[in-house]
Amino acid sequence: MENTLKVSVVIIGRNEGERLHRCIESVKNACWNSICHDIWYVDSRSTDNSLAYVRGQGVNTLVLQDDAMCAAKARNLGWKTAPGEFILFLDGDTQLHPDFISRGLNALLDPSLCAVWGHRREINPQQSVYTRVLDLDWIYSPGITPYFGGDVLVRRSALQMVDGFDSTLNAGEEPEMCARLRSKGWKILHIDAPMTTHDLAVTTFKAYARRCYRSGIAYAEVSHRMQSMGDALWQREARRDYLHGLLYVAAPVLLLLAFFAHPLAGLALGGLGTVVVARSAWRCRAKAQGQLGLAVQYALHSHVQKIPALFGQAAWRRAHAHARKLALVDYKA
Repeated sequence: MENTLKVSVVIIGRNEGERLHRCIESVKNACWNSICHDIWYVDSRSTDNSLAYVRGQGVNTLVLQDDAMCAAKARNLGWKTAPGEFILFLDGDTQLHPDFISRGLNALLDPSLCAVWGHRREINPQQSVYTRVLDLDWIYSPGITPYFGGDVLVRRSALQMVDGFDSTLNAGEEPEMCARLRSKGWKILHIDAPMTTHDLAVTTFKAYARRCYRSGIAYAEVSHRMQSMGDALWQREARRDYLHGLLYVAAPVLLLLAFFAHPLAGLALGGLGTVVVARSAWRCRAKAQGQLGLAVQYALHSHVQKIPALFGQAAWRRAHAHARKLALVDYKA
């Protein structure tokens, strides 16, 4: 290996507080062995003591000087400044598993792979009912995947080939870039190994709804991009969520009309809804690992989330029709 640094860790964050402290410590305490590395923190104009803390830790710091801040811009600033041959992207609210680096680099010995990622789970899934069900959203089967998330080990050469993340996206920038990487012949691997733990910090319904709303925006915008690229990514999911959202918004009215028509019709419609939730709980039973209550909660989440996601999709469609750009949606306190 040349004398250049082999791995550059690029951490992005804004007002993460103690979460950022834990993230930096986890990177420093990882099993680097003889692997050359450096750490870069990209701050999106935090108003807490994030910058002062990171500088005190001897970490390289960058500040995103942009009035329209987003994760894509922060990550691009980080990897384009950092010198590593491989870039490990982390969000400031995560903690790195000590063994992931060596396992990820070992996987990247395969020259067909541009990126490797592992399992992300919540640090404290019992933080709230929202965190408990959202924790299960992180569960993916290992193998070749169409995209990765915010925590990933990527080849610099692959990032350079597609010029990194699309800075016009406020959300969904990772899957969008992955589509461009795949169009160049690259493959993405999800290994069966822990990668990071995450502090979602969603403790209220408002935060949960805003997160789902932001997901709806990402689904709408990225699926539109994919359609123009001829890529199937998120096409079916975006249409399904939009139609399901419309159905769920109309459900109370439909239920009332059914009861007015005939009590048995209302009971039948209510029973159908129960069957749908029970079917979803059965299908996600592996994620819940034998916890019936959690499976039911996750099933309810899988349907309830489609309502704020519908409004997110609708907001993006309106903005797109009028050539407007939506502001970044932040759900964390």
